[in-house]
Amino acid sequence: MDKPTLRGEMLVLRPIRAADADAMWDLVTDPETRRLTGSSHVWTRPEVDAFCVASAADPTRIDLAVTSGDADEYLGEIVLEAIDETLASARLRLVMRPGYRGRGYGTEAISLVLGLAFDGLALHRVEIDVLSINTRAQAIYENLGFRVEGRRRDAYRDGERWCDGIVMSLLDDEYRATQPG
Repeated sequence: MDKPTLRGEMLVLRPIRAADADAMWDLVTDPETRRLTGSSHVWTRPEVDAFCVASAADPTRIDLAVTSGDADEYLGEIVLEAIDETLASARLRLVMRPGYRGRGYGTEAISLVLGLAFDGLALHRVEIDVLSINTRAQAIYENLGFRVEGRRRDAYRDGERWCDGIVMSLLDDEYRATQPG
């Protein structure tokens, strides 16, 4: 599957490439990013380099770099993974570098990818698993129409404590109801 390039008002979402490895390394080694995403995998630099090269060829997912419209700097990534054509479903994942959070980039990136998911790939359902400690992300997803489906109790670590995973989803008819026209 060819990975698309999506353009919005502030952002360009483009396939991840080898040149993104330095910025991605900063992202995956940032303690707050690891905390808010529940990441338990400790990436090595060679793994990050290999991922940036190989992600374009993986047919089960679409990994896109979030870049600003006027520059090509890697600000974060947004991913549609576990794409299932039979069930017309996928999981969404977004992570932004610390300096680019809270600027509206995540909201625009999600909106662009939802357009791809529902209009381009004809999906019926997109889901996300967000940590209960990440209330900012929960609010963004709810504002975009995602609904809470359930809670995965003590599914993630928050330092020495446990935290829940909140399962949210958006269906194609719910998405279309939020779109102009």
